[in-house]
Amino acid sequence: MNTHRTATRQEWLAERLDLLAAEKELTRRSDELAERRQALPWVRIDKPYRFDTEQGPVALADLFRGRSQLLVYHFMFGPDYAAGCPSCSMIADGFDGFAGHLAQHDVMLWAVSRAPFPKLAAYRQRMGWRFPWASSAPSDFNNDFRISFSEDEQRGGRIEYNYRRNGHVMDASNAPAPVQQFAAMCGTDAPTYVRDRPGLSAFVLEAGVVYHTYSTYARGLDGLWGAYQWLDRTPRGRNESGPWWKRHDEY
Repeated sequence: MNTHRTATRQEWLAERLDLLAAEKELTRRSDELAERRQALPWVRIDKPYRFDTEQGPVALADLFRGRSQLLVYHFMFGPDYAAGCPSCSMIADGFDGFAGHLAQHDVMLWAVSRAPFPKLAAYRQRMGWRFPWASSAPSDFNNDFRISFSEDEQRGGRIEYNYRRNGHVMDASNAPAPVQQFAAMCGTDAPTYVRDRPGLSAFVLEAGVVYHTYSTYARGLDGLWGAYQWLDRTPRGRNESGPWWKRHDEY
């Protein structure tokens, strides 16, 4: 039995054309926001951040690999995790395919996490990914870009994420069910799991100087969830009541 409103082809077309006008307006608005992102002032990076990579220890400027632009996906994989975050893994499944295209367009895309590099390398091999991944363990990079926090900050309710202060103190007793679920999938507890957060940061290298140009967090990453862009165009949309996805080798 059909549970959705039906119509003739002509009636459907009339509504579709009205929706098309709204979609075009959203596209224009999205273009305007992209221009505003690109117009943001640049902030010079003088701190000597170090990263562990397949090539050994490198500086932030080395991550550009001859390009002038760098995108860093802040992948949730803390030093005490046994495996990477399932949500970040789903996003990575998408950008693993186009990272090589970006590299041919003057943009290097890296994942960066706090876990030791051997853990990252083993997980990348398990997932079959090809994008470069660096460990920020040797430096304050994650903390400075507000995507990881100390246990002391967490206990004191001094976490500042997505440009606002969150005074809520999460512990094992009050963590939402999805957080507990993902923490368990990462082999850790909820408070440890949320000491790392997802995000995306952009940098530019000009005249030998690295500048920070943009960062986004939380729902600002929605556009990077490739699968959701497809689901939003299906008859039932996202059709979810909670986290439904797993790592691609766990279905």
